[in-house]
Amino acid sequence: MANHKSALKRIRSNNTKRLRNRYQAKTMRNSLKIFRAITDKKEAKEKLPTLFALIDKLAKNSVIHKNKAGNLKSKLAKQTNSL
Repeated sequence: MANHKSALKRIRSNNTKRLRNRYQAKTMRNSLKIFRAITDKKEAKEKLPTLFALIDKLAKNSVIHKNKAGNLKSKLAKQTNSL
């Protein structure tokens, strides 16, 4: 167990950040699942920018890797164009 005040604070803040990151990543995965179920091209094109923004925000904050973000965006754009 940590003995220093700063180490105890670091443990608390790491736990808070971990929970926030898990929540945001789960939210993104749920959004992806909902988006992939869309069959209407017009609806998909409307929702695509908001999903891209969510993915970019997570990549910027290092919740997901920037290459994973690029791969996800590429696959979503490909899926939207194929509808």
